[in-house]
Amino acid sequence: MASKTLVELAELVGATVQGDGSKVVARVATLENAGPDQISFLANSKYRKQLDNTAAGAVILSAQDAENYPGNALVAANPYVCFARIAQILDTTPAAADSIHPSAVVEPSAQLGEGVCIGANAVVEAEAVIGDGAQIGAGTVVGRGARVGRATRLWANVTLYHGVVVGEECIIHSGAVIGSDGFGYANERGQWIKIPQVGTVIIGDRVEIGSNTSIDRGAIDDTIIEEGVIIDNLCQIAHNDVIGAHSALAGCTVVAGSTKIGRHCIIGGNSGIAGHIELADGVHVTGMSRVTKGLNKPGVYSSGSPIQDNKSWRRNSVRSRQLEDMYQRLRQLEKQLAEPEQDSE
Repeated sequence: MASKTLVELAELVGATVQGDGSKVVARVATLENAGPDQISFLANSKYRKQLDNTAAGAVILSAQDAENYPGNALVAANPYVCFARIAQILDTTPAAADSIHPSAVVEPSAQLGEGVCIGANAVVEAEAVIGDGAQIGAGTVVGRGARVGRATRLWANVTLYHGVVVGEECIIHSGAVIGSDGFGYANERGQWIKIPQVGTVIIGDRVEIGSNTSIDRGAIDDTIIEEGVIIDNLCQIAHNDVIGAHSALAGCTVVAGSTKIGRHCIIGGNSGIAGHIELADGVHVTGMSRVTKGLNKPGVYSSGSPIQDNKSWRRNSVRSRQLEDMYQRLRQLEKQLAEPEQDSE
């Protein structure tokens, strides 16, 4: 188990120690449930009352909150970011693989860097290249000619199709499928004719992709996920999409084909984004939104209706179907009101 003194943690994350710097902590925890060997944090004022009763060995606080806290603390400009960095330092998550298992199948023409680990029943196909220190989880398939960067971790049962490129220090969670065919067909007299998808998927450095997410290969050009992007579970990224650096897509988001999402965008969960449009840098789309046209300015965008009681929803649904009739009647009334003015002239 990883453990550090508060002084050691402060040096690593650029924080200031308040109290006993020799205090050792081994794990992170919430204020409510933390024990003496754990470190917690306060980043939301609604949890401030829990600070008085916490049993945490230390707490990460802003300078303002630290003034009234008598216990051990790490004082940081941004307690939540500081917590995230400390959580990484104290992380005890096991490796996706810790050796090359005897049941793994590695084709002779594949290239493995130093310290590569491959789990049970994983397959590394011909001409694939695995960078130094990469971890390939049990049952994962790295397709022909695919490339996996240094220190990247593929958890169990990930599938990388042929020619896919994954950068350095990426994390791809179980069940993700990268490089399957995009949804490309031509229609001839009601019959679908498949268009071979000959592009690939290129993923930048330090990208994290959630479980059971699917990213389609490009039809002709490539699908591109730039550096620092985070994609949640159960997302669908269609062929030829471009996701700009450091953007975030929450769970169950669907992005149709040939769409470009800018840098530092945030897409809320269960959102749908139409194809062949572009979102500017810095666009934030709230959850369950439907984006049907391009957004050329940064800002927060929303669509859809919030939840309401069933009786109100039924009543409003009936009224929405009456909008066209009400609109026509309103136009007629406006026309009638305007006629006397015309007659008086």
